[in-house]
Amino acid sequence: MSEHTDHDRPTDDADGTERTTTDDDLTEEVEAALRQVRDPDAGKDVFEAGLVSDVAVSEGAVTVVADLTDFRPQEGEQVTSAMLRAVSEVPGVEHAHVERETAHGADEDRSPGLADVDRVIAVASAKGGVGKTTVATHVACAMAGAGQDVGLFDADIHGPNVPEVLEVSGPVYSDDDGNPLPVEAGALDVMSVGLMESGAPLAWRGAMAHDALSELFEDTAWGDLDTLVVDLPPGTGDVVLTTLQEVHLDGVVFVTTPFHAAVTDTARSLDLFEENDVPVLGVAVNMAGFTCPTCGDEHDLFEHGEPLSDLDAPVLAELDFDPSVQATPRPGDLPEQMQRLGADARDRVEEVWSVDAPDEAVDLRGVDADGRHDRVREAFDATDRGEAFVLVSDRDPTPVRSFIASLSAAADGPGDLDPFEVERRNPETWVLRTVRP
Repeated sequence: MSEHTDHDRPTDDADGTERTTTDDDLTEEVEAALRQVRDPDAGKDVFEAGLVSDVAVSEGAVTVVADLTDFRPQEGEQVTSAMLRAVSEVPGVEHAHVERETAHGADEDRSPGLADVDRVIAVASAKGGVGKTTVATHVACAMAGAGQDVGLFDADIHGPNVPEVLEVSGPVYSDDDGNPLPVEAGALDVMSVGLMESGAPLAWRGAMAHDALSELFEDTAWGDLDTLVVDLPPGTGDVVLTTLQEVHLDGVVFVTTPFHAAVTDTARSLDLFEENDVPVLGVAVNMAGFTCPTCGDEHDLFEHGEPLSDLDAPVLAELDFDPSVQATPRPGDLPEQMQRLGADARDRVEEVWSVDAPDEAVDLRGVDADGRHDRVREAFDATDRGEAFVLVSDRDPTPVRSFIASLSAAADGPGDLDPFEVERRNPETWVLRTVRP
């Protein structure tokens, strides 16, 4: 842990007697003094708590390298001052300095913004109080626990609850370019305006909210992530609209309770995301039931009926009211139902975006306009009458119907195509299926 050079220096003892102190001796005395400083949260000394990562001593100059990432600014200053006092009182110390480090070991490799993020998944709800942040934090932790590099962005700037749910706090440090660095919750990277604001109500108007959110999206040094989970505020206000306009979302998971009013509002909110080309991965139905821990009886928490039948989206999970969900989530340590939800959400986004063209299909993705017509003509000529004709495209292929009909008519076949089906698999991929007349 310690770095030093072995210099001899005269040091006066308390009784005035001069003695020779080496850097080795002084290092031991400095470390002994630091062990008297306690982590106010953990109740351990700064070495046991993992706060001190290095002590360097050279000719009476002492540098203590400490990771105070998990402390709020005032608490961090208190610990720093306590360490400086302890070190400065050691005989032979002429100068003491505490150098802070962050918990990230490769911050120089982190780039700001979302350019290096493979997938961005939003977690949304039509109403507040349905457990959206609980689901968002558990989904992110589940993905991180499965070996992915995952970040969690708390976009609810008016009520940022992610830091409280995950029990993480600031200060937020910056890289050499001034870009904010996410804090760590186990293997999960976290950013929230709640890490910067402590206890104060955040009453920002639309333009201010837009600017604050945009800056955090653009400036946070996420680095190379497999998935970024975005915890959106409830409803369809300015923050949600800003996210839809400025961030390429690869999917959204909606959270609702089985209560009929919540489900009705959810159905309307789903339309907003679909209109903005965001695939709905599915709905997590929270508080779907409760199993009595004493008698084992199952209870519905809301009225009977089938309100979920009105949702035009798959149900990813029906989550029981489970007291274990109230524990602080961490990657690798989650209730089973939340672990499954994270796995299902990950599988759904892969299913939506991994569209493999069938062997017999004409793949027009990335082909220019002239080339598209040539490929369709070649494939049509090579297809026998009565055989399936499949086409994969990166734009709506419905207009191809008239072109194929004209090719059929030119080949002395009927011009009508029946069946003729176009399925939009995701915002960038359509599949056309018909039969050559």
